[in-house]
Amino acid sequence: MNNRKQGNDFEKIASEFLKKQGMTILKLNFYCKMGEVDIIARDGSYLVFIEVKYRKNTAKGSAAEAVNFNKMRKICRCADVYMMTNKCPPDTSVRFDVIAIEEGNLKHYKNAFEYIPVC
Repeated sequence: MNNRKQGNDFEKIASEFLKKQGMTILKLNFYCKMGEVDIIARDGSYLVFIEVKYRKNTAKGSAAEAVNFNKMRKICRCADVYMMTNKCPPDTSVRFDVIAIEEGNLKHYKNAFEYIPVC
């Protein structure tokens, strides 16, 4: 199985999990020239940008640890593009979550990191 197909499969698992938690999925795999966001969802009044990470095991670190500063910054830039292209009001409540899937377990980290402003 290729990595993109495997990634899509785990993103579908994550999106089904989020739906069961009451979230509304707005977009899967939002691409822009700044990067990509796996899932964009609505959770009550929050617009949520979600990174899904899978690890077969923790030999090379946990799935959550794989979301490093550079990845967080790219997700924030993609969030900026998404909000601009979809004309989201500037006072929109935004949250950045991570879903880590490893060794058969799924863990949802709400508000996993804060917005990283453009310097």
